[in-house]
Amino acid sequence: MIADLQKDLGKQWVLHAPEDLMVYEYDATIERGLPEAVALPATTEEVAAAVRIANRYGAAVTARGSGTGLSGGAVPCDGGIVIVTTRMNRILEIDPLSRLAVVQPGVINQHISQAVAKHNLYFAPDPSSQRACSIGGNVAENAGGPHCLRFGSTVNHVLGLEIVTPDGEIVDLGGKSGTTGYDLTGIVVGSEGTLGIVTKVIVRLLPKSESIVTLLAIFDEVRQASQAVSAIVAAGVMPVALEMIDKYTMDAIEAALHTGYPPDAGAVLLIEVEGLAEETDEQAGAARSICEGQGAREVQVAVAAEDRERLWIGRKGALGALGRLAPSYYILDGVVPRTKLPDVLDGVYASCERYGFPVANVFHAGDGNLHPNVLFDERVPGVTEQVLELGEEIMRLCVDAGGSITGEHGVGYEKRDYMSWIFSEDDLEVMSRLKRAFGTNERFNPGKVFPTSRGCGEVTSRMRAAIAKVGPGAYV
Repeated sequence: MIADLQKDLGKQWVLHAPEDLMVYEYDATIERGLPEAVALPATTEEVAAAVRIANRYGAAVTARGSGTGLSGGAVPCDGGIVIVTTRMNRILEIDPLSRLAVVQPGVINQHISQAVAKHNLYFAPDPSSQRACSIGGNVAENAGGPHCLRFGSTVNHVLGLEIVTPDGEIVDLGGKSGTTGYDLTGIVVGSEGTLGIVTKVIVRLLPKSESIVTLLAIFDEVRQASQAVSAIVAAGVMPVALEMIDKYTMDAIEAALHTGYPPDAGAVLLIEVEGLAEETDEQAGAARSICEGQGAREVQVAVAAEDRERLWIGRKGALGALGRLAPSYYILDGVVPRTKLPDVLDGVYASCERYGFPVANVFHAGDGNLHPNVLFDERVPGVTEQVLELGEEIMRLCVDAGGSITGEHGVGYEKRDYMSWIFSEDDLEVMSRLKRAFGTNERFNPGKVFPTSRGCGEVTSRMRAAIAKVGPGAYV
């Protein structure tokens, strides 16, 4: 299999030595899974060739972009071939009149907005990892971001796709004019690599707003800030972003980035409104009044670009800053109704205290998308298992509050066994029929999304044992 991959892709673009494979056994979550080979194609045709070779040898295929995913989506549960799309990183076309761009899956999210800025356009979905994450992964997970509160997640900004099917065929879905008939594009976006491998994306671009105002509302308590979130939306104010950061997170941000967040605050809300100047003045004024009415001791207003950028640097750099506090952290992704935020957050803090782990909360409060970050040291025996048990308890808090198990990180391997909490057996069967209709079965990204008894670690353990037995020299 490796020889055939090398023949079609070139020897240097097929990895199989143990020390190379280990780099691809993880993404940004806890799970691990070792592939048997890693292919780095440069073209759609090479992706299709790699898929056909995998079929020839009965190997599973896992697509991977930048590896920043947070649900184990790029972790190969069944060994097989990992197809990495980072070499496919060109912006193929920019059409400013039609407000669209055609990009390959390895293009970095932020690079799209940078490339179209001269046309006064931008790409709206902005995950916190947008400086590193690739658009193919954004499509696979239907990624969100702070500014998706008003503009929607990735699925709302994808007009069409080119994909490679499980049989190695190249198929176009949707197009520059959108979709006619069944929305197969919308089905593939968010399918987590289980239906096809994305090799080209037609993205919708938005015009930059005339005016943007960012507010930092400072509260003494998390409960005050979370109550203000519901009050803002209930008053008819719809910001483009409405983020919450708690004290533990702010302490980490200030130590790392020195952005000027108040050291003695219990929580802050980062609120951004945009539109016509008259509109932003009205919305910013309303949001400020509401926050003050909910107990905010101060509301800072940033209009200048450099001041707004300073506030956002802290939010975007929060996860990296947490790395200064502990060797490992586990970021969760649950959704609750906005009105339930105060009580669910109380429950999150209580659960983490009971388990003995510190937690840092930084999340998309406007759409109720929680991201508790549990800090721990995975080198301590048994601690990872405790953290996963705690994570399950927090997910149950979200579901019991009328929420969901994921807002933007996807189900992947991490939360596949929680699917039965929110879907019936009939629901899951209908979804599995969709996989069969695309012809994937378990050939593409097996062990993900749907409950199964198989774990990623089983294949990894067998492969590590084999490597130890024959020695690494056998792979050279």
